[in-house]
Amino acid sequence: AAAGVAPDTLARSETYGRALADHIIAWSQDDGGAVVENMGFPYEYQLTDAPGHWVPTSRVAQQQLPLLPDWGRNRPFAMQRMEVCDLPPPPAYSEEPGSAFHAEALEVSTARRDLTPEQTAIARFWSDDPMLSPTPPGHWISIAWQILDRDDAGLAESADVMARLGVGMADAFIGCWRSKFAHDLVRPVTYIRKLIDPKFEPLLITPPFPEYPSGHSTLSGAAATVLTASFGEGFGFEDATHEDDGLPARPFPSFWAAAEEAAISRLYGGIHFRAAVEQGLEQGRCIGAHATALRTRR
Repeated sequence: AAAGVAPDTLARSETYGRALADHIIAWSQDDGGAVVENMGFPYEYQLTDAPGHWVPTSRVAQQQLPLLPDWGRNRPFAMQRMEVCDLPPPPAYSEEPGSAFHAEALEVSTARRDLTPEQTAIARFWSDDPMLSPTPPGHWISIAWQILDRDDAGLAESADVMARLGVGMADAFIGCWRSKFAHDLVRPVTYIRKLIDPKFEPLLITPPFPEYPSGHSTLSGAAATVLTASFGEGFGFEDATHEDDGLPARPFPSFWAAAEEAAISRLYGGIHFRAAVEQGLEQGRCIGAHATALRTRR
């Protein structure tokens, strides 16, 4: 018997596990995200031709339409209705100097101009670009695995943490994308080049979808909420996710300290306004609370 488990118990467990997997796979087929074509870019999509709305920022032909515009309609995992974690609108769009919106854009422009080496390192550490890194959810999964390995956690604890983390981050993306396409906000690079500095260049590549809220922030808020519930407040750790890529490990006194750094990294990178960063964290906190409330053990 495997690890002291009786053969008949092992056989029943395997049968039960396969039945659960079959049920979940069947259930997933109508969740809205079962089929993704063209790497998530729609073949047809009507852009809104009005000030303040998102416009393409990439020269890549495929990215002239936004990524996954319908993802926010997907069925969530831990919530009955995603709208319970909807966000207030961002600052009202304005091109007037002195307005709240112009002030946020000016902050991004000034931050980019005056970036310190530490701020640059933070932006690079949390960039997590698709196809060049573990991606944002992969980064938080890496953090969790590093801790579980360090503490020699058992199978039950590891499964519980990873299930909640995966559910929380999956719902965070759904909620974030729901908000992104509800508000359809212009990116900093578009606004700043038009009204503040025509030579503005973000440190990071601007992603091909609307600005508000920040996906990194929403995801990180959800992950920090789940991991804090799992390991406790003030749980310090070192994140060595990118050591193999030549980026040194970064220490954090808590999961929320890491989440806040991940969030502000997007402003340092020149691709998000402050409202998107701060509200994204709050949306993630709301969504993560639903994942932590799930019953996963008898």
